[in-house]
Amino acid sequence: MKLILRKAVEKLGEQGDVVDVKAGYGRNFLIPQGIAYAASDRNIQRLEDERDSAEELAKRDYLEARRRASQLDGVAPVFHVRAGDDGKLFGAVTNADVANKLNQGQLDFEVDRRTVVLEEPLKLLGIHKVPIRFHSQVEVEIEVHVEQGEE
Repeated sequence: MKLILRKAVEKLGEQGDVVDVKAGYGRNFLIPQGIAYAASDRNIQRLEDERDSAEELAKRDYLEARRRASQLDGVAPVFHVRAGDDGKLFGAVTNADVANKLNQGQLDFEVDRRTVVLEEPLKLLGIHKVPIRFHSQVEVEIEVHVEQGEE
């Protein structure tokens, strides 16, 4: 019996795979549990169409992420914050602060704070390299300048 898996099943296959199983296993377990559905010609065609559209969407997302990353090339936001004599900030510059500062610029998109990858908030004066991840394969590193001043 040929079935299309809706979920990954250990030792059987991943989601979207067309598998051949014994009729009883398919009829009594996989189909009633909602783990698989019949692999008719129409369902196989629908699965291929969904895969094609998913690939197209992934390609579009990747290209959009590359476009956004290229706009951030050379951007260096400057923060004027209060700090002590030893260079430690009274407070910190967070990923949300960096995203807000970038959104005040001339970008044609909004930078979400979750795309700004900071291990921990910036707590020292100076120039810091901050990665911004738009996609799993697209990451750009910008310089964030933290300078003494009043904010």
